[in-house]
This record gives sequence, C-alpha cells and structure tokens, in this order.
Amino acid sequence: MPTYDYVCDACDHKFEQFQAMKDDALTKCPKCKKKKLRRLFGAGAAVVFKGSGFYQTDYRSESYKKSAAADKQSSGGGDSGGSSSSTPKSDSGPKSSGGDK
Repeated sequence: MPTYDYVCDACDHKFEQFQAMKDDALTKCPKCKKKKLRRLFGAGAAVVFKGSGFYQTDYRSESYKKSAAADKQSSGGGDSGGSSSSTPKSDSGPKSSGGDK
C-alpha cells in the first residue's frame, strides 16, 4: 500500500497518509476540518536499475554466458576491429585413445 502526500489549501497543513490504492482520496483536513484537502503528485518510489543490467547480465549462469558468446562469434562477432584473438576453438572435448578394451 502506498503513502500519499496531502496538503490543505485552507490552513496549509501538509501530511502523509498510508492508504490502499483502491481507497478514495481524502477531502477533509484533519487539522482545520475544512474540505479543502488535495492529494499531491509524488515523485514515486519506482525501482530503477542502472548500469549493465539486472538479471540479463549479472545473474546468468556461466553456461548461458559461454553459449551466448559462441553464438555471437558464429554470427559475425560485431565490430571487433579486426582482432585476431577471436578465432574459434576446434577442440570439442577429450579424444578417445583407441578402441574399447
């Protein structure tokens, strides 16, 4: 439930009220009892994640990151500036030493 800011136009009384979003706005000032109360627009309390990202870049598993890097290399690699260090590896795992014994 959010907290709303109110101000009375009659007595200039300012206060915060904790109420549900479905509740009607208050109209009567608790200090002077006149119906000159209005709800103020607040800046909001939205959560903003700045930077490289939240889930997509920071909390992905290592296997996902490796797979994404491999997909990026196979699709062209983007603007790498001609770097020669981006050659794909040809080793696909341990090799067999012969037949079954």
